[in-house]
Amino acid sequence: MSTSPRKQHAETLFAGIASDYDRWAQLLSLGQDARWHRVMIERLGLDAQSVVADVATGTAAVAIDLVRRYGCRVVGVDQSEAMLARGHAQVLRAGMKASIELVQGEAESLPFADGEVDALTHTYLLRYVDDPGATLRELARVVRPGGPIASLEFFVPARGWYPAWWAWTRIGLPTGGLLAGDGWYETGRFLGPSIEGFWREWPLERLLALWSAAGIGQLRVRRCSVGGAVIIRGVKR
Repeated sequence: MSTSPRKQHAETLFAGIASDYDRWAQLLSLGQDARWHRVMIERLGLDAQSVVADVATGTAAVAIDLVRRYGCRVVGVDQSEAMLARGHAQVLRAGMKASIELVQGEAESLPFADGEVDALTHTYLLRYVDDPGATLRELARVVRPGGPIASLEFFVPARGWYPAWWAWTRIGLPTGGLLAGDGWYETGRFLGPSIEGFWREWPLERLLALWSAAGIGQLRVRRCSVGGAVIIRGVKR
């Protein structure tokens, strides 16, 4: 596993919140997190024979949604041992052990051959990698030509909604984190500056250029919840 400071911080962060991640992620996103997952996987054109890589799978929430919607097989990949442990419990509770395999690994070096999977999803990933362009190339590598790729990331609202978003991410999230306990206070303090810093460095147009350079075409963008999240979809060329 990589030992870069960025990735070490991510590992520590998620280890502190894994045990109750799904409940508090839903509460602190004002009920939007699960809805964003469902929107991301819409229109992927999968079926029961499809094999999907879900990268940054975390507690397997997206993997479970994929199986419920398409009946496909999912291989979830995440670097966090703590999040995967929670994910295993979620998969067993959902009765999907035969459909979902969870493996520890990194987005920068996926455990798949070229073109091995039919589709790929990734959620809240790119803020935690050192080189988004190289990571996108690796993600695209493992998808067969013509296969869909979809992502979900937190976003920064524009114009009139920005002050409310700023107040929520700088005041509301840390306050909610205090109530949640464990590592949620640190997470609440981290998220707002992390999200805004990422999009300052990688404006949407620049990020889309990285997708295209990675060999992903037919790009479509959907902003959700007044710009609090962004979903990007494309097709492996």
